[in-house]
Amino acid sequence: MKKQITTLALGVALLFSIGTGSAFADSKLESAVDGALGTKYVSGGTSTSGFDCSGFTMYVFSKMGVKLPHQSSSQYKMGEAVDKDNLIAGDLVFFNTSGKGVSHVGVYVGDGKFAHASSSKGVVISKLSEKYYVDRYVGAKRVMSSDKYEEVTEDVTDHDDVE
Repeated sequence: MKKQITTLALGVALLFSIGTGSAFADSKLESAVDGALGTKYVSGGTSTSGFDCSGFTMYVFSKMGVKLPHQSSSQYKMGEAVDKDNLIAGDLVFFNTSGKGVSHVGVYVGDGKFAHASSSKGVVISKLSEKYYVDRYVGAKRVMSSDKYEEVTEDVTDHDDVE
């Protein structure tokens, strides 16, 4: 029930969003995120049985034919840096939750929100404006666009910790 309410709320918010970067860039992105909402957190997880943060982003981007490595710090090395004011749906957003550099990643979904696998809540939508994330925000990267997809085949075995 909670997953359905969250999905419904996200759908309504996106329906009424206006402006560049305020709605999902691609219906595949929306479908992948919606399908994962409410999934529990599992360290090392990469499927709807359980995700860690980079496993979640790997899953979402795999639905769009883009391969990402399984570590937030490796994903941070990809793509093109994007200013917070210029985020569009599908951009990766990165955080330092461990005090040791990039340690958490999510997918920007528009309207100042991002989807991510929280270690305490599972896959959820959060606001970038929440103090916890404002204090830990590192940056954002664009690894795809409507006319170009980047692919990384780097094999990384480390996993992420968050919150």
